[in-house]
Amino acid sequence: MDINEMKKKHKLLKEYTYDITPLDRGTTDKTLYVNVSDNVIKEKAVTPLMKEKFIGGKGYGLKMLWDATTPKTKWNDPDNEIIITPGPVSGITQYSGAGKSLIVSISPTDFVMDSNVGGYFGPFLKFSGFDALELQGKAENDVIIFIDGVNGKVEIFEAPEENVDSHILAEQLTEMYADDEKDMKNISVVSSGKAAENSLIGMLNVSFYDTKKKEIRLKQAGRGGLGTVFRDKKIKAVVAKVSGVKGNANNVFDMDAIRERGKRFNKEMKDLDEEQCEMRTKGTAHLVEIMNDYDLLPVNNYKYGSHKDIDKIHSEVWKSRFSQGTSDGCWIGCSMGCAKGVQNFKLQTGPYKGQEVIVDGPEYENAGGLGANGGIFDADYIIEANFYCDTYGICTISWGTLVAFIMECYENGIINKEITGGLELNFGAKEAALELIHQLASGEGFGKIAGLGIAKMKDYFVENYGADRAFLDDIGMVNKNLEYSEYVSKESLAQQGGFAMTNKGPQHDEAWLIFMDMVNNQIPTFEKKAEALHYFPMFRTWFGLVGLCKLPWNDVEPVDNAETDEPAKVPEHVDNYVTIYKAVTGKEFDKNRMIEDSERVYNFQRIFNIRRGYGLRKHDAQPYRAAGPVTVEEYESRVERYDKLMKEIIGIDPKGKSSEEKVAITREYREGQYEKLLDAVYKRRGWNQNGVPTIEHLQKIGMDLPEVMEVIKDKQ
Repeated sequence: MDINEMKKKHKLLKEYTYDITPLDRGTTDKTLYVNVSDNVIKEKAVTPLMKEKFIGGKGYGLKMLWDATTPKTKWNDPDNEIIITPGPVSGITQYSGAGKSLIVSISPTDFVMDSNVGGYFGPFLKFSGFDALELQGKAENDVIIFIDGVNGKVEIFEAPEENVDSHILAEQLTEMYADDEKDMKNISVVSSGKAAENSLIGMLNVSFYDTKKKEIRLKQAGRGGLGTVFRDKKIKAVVAKVSGVKGNANNVFDMDAIRERGKRFNKEMKDLDEEQCEMRTKGTAHLVEIMNDYDLLPVNNYKYGSHKDIDKIHSEVWKSRFSQGTSDGCWIGCSMGCAKGVQNFKLQTGPYKGQEVIVDGPEYENAGGLGANGGIFDADYIIEANFYCDTYGICTISWGTLVAFIMECYENGIINKEITGGLELNFGAKEAALELIHQLASGEGFGKIAGLGIAKMKDYFVENYGADRAFLDDIGMVNKNLEYSEYVSKESLAQQGGFAMTNKGPQHDEAWLIFMDMVNNQIPTFEKKAEALHYFPMFRTWFGLVGLCKLPWNDVEPVDNAETDEPAKVPEHVDNYVTIYKAVTGKEFDKNRMIEDSERVYNFQRIFNIRRGYGLRKHDAQPYRAAGPVTVEEYESRVERYDKLMKEIIGIDPKGKSSEEKVAITREYREGQYEKLLDAVYKRRGWNQNGVPTIEHLQKIGMDLPEVMEVIKDKQ
């Protein structure tokens, strides 16, 4: 069916016209509310309190979600919301990485989820006149929401014919709403895919048209099942259209300051990237062999940290597969250009077998998760799995980690070929792993079980197959019902905290401290680890408040950065961000205010989880494999290292002890160390020993709102 025939099948449910409010210093102070249950569309004003306390981006999303839901709201209740919020800096084109949006919702994990994403939708939403989009309700049939930022119009219509899979749907809708090929760059589509309808790990894609490659590209808001919420609401897509991107669409306070800092950073990228991280040619895939060299690459469900076949998925392999020579920024003006992609990839399996497609990525997380963590060292498999996860709407990180868990369960006899419907899911079983993706997309077979995620699979395996709960808890790499991202944290106590003490679950965007802690030994004491686990999550939270990407912060560094007092913070780049925020908003601002603003929102999210029955010390517990060797096999694979640590750190001579005894001794010590870390971090963050922010701390940081205090007053 051609585009015109599809459009004829649309049934208009609601049309709303509005006056487009131009941006002033990065904001319009208006948000757009759409309820697909009763087709209500309305504008809301951003209150002064919201601007002062919550800043933008993730902060706005959390406040709006709090106000819209109750402590009992579930992810699939109509009153749950999906909120897309770009932040005041998002949309400038003169500094790299300024096109991010945050998506906030109550997740199928039951925690309050935020996930950041590139692509053009967030800036286009702003240029259409809105600081945020609030989606609520459940439609009877599949709907598409069209935000026409050219004519000031919002439409909701039933859309029965468009394909739900993202790589097709984004193309269909871009063609449908673009006036001509030149106008395609002015369309952005938010979508998911058929697997999101059949799993709890669905993710969202945000599109942008790559004018150099002449392709529709996709960036992912991957974590926490946001695509599952989206499809449960029967939303097939949200489309934004603008008339073009102007040089100062944000109407900033001081453009000269932004240009000066942008010019400075662009020179760093040009001069230093090739000798530092090679982001412009390899993207985040440059990390693969680095993680392998430091024993940090997850292999076989995080049992090991390196593998002899690393050369098969080495960063030079990805460089040779990625298209080179054109800009790969997922927002206009980004000189880092790390959104690499494989063009003209011929698919070997599934419903699109034989078709040539563009595959966005693989990122490091996909090479590590889809590949090494499952014991699969095959570049073609990783690219194909990456493509299908994206178009079906599957979080690649959760998928890589949960498939590795399934494989270890299979090899331990917890599940078998009869249970998996004939799939032999040993480590390295790439054909079976691909088949599992296709089963999930169609909601059939063992793929449907896999789509539950590790937390619910553990329950299922115990209840139905008599699995040992303690063993599953040890090897299931999950915290707060969210699967771990792809780094081995066993030898970095700080990174264990950086994963398990997060608000949403073990995602590395809060704190990535492995090199500071394990490699460079810059934070040897509990106090220093606690300071790092205070500063870096707060600092990184700020990116999500204003709409910036984290990668330009430290994936290229000034040539003299190592000589500064705090090289891990990259002080010159911190100063860039302070300058840019002031230049966009015209507000007084400094690096201390940056942390203070973030701390309010960070604590608010913690209390939001407490309001929902979570957010306490017990929810910061980690699976033991994140801390040390669960099995004798693991211990003996690094026996010299572990014996040395036992003798020198624990103070027990391993000589004459069995491997089982040594595993137990190591475990007792490492679990004790993690508990001490919790104590130190809670103290530094102004929380009590149950992980609850204290009244005094909330008063100090200005987050002592009545509704917040009501939640924690009896938990002091």
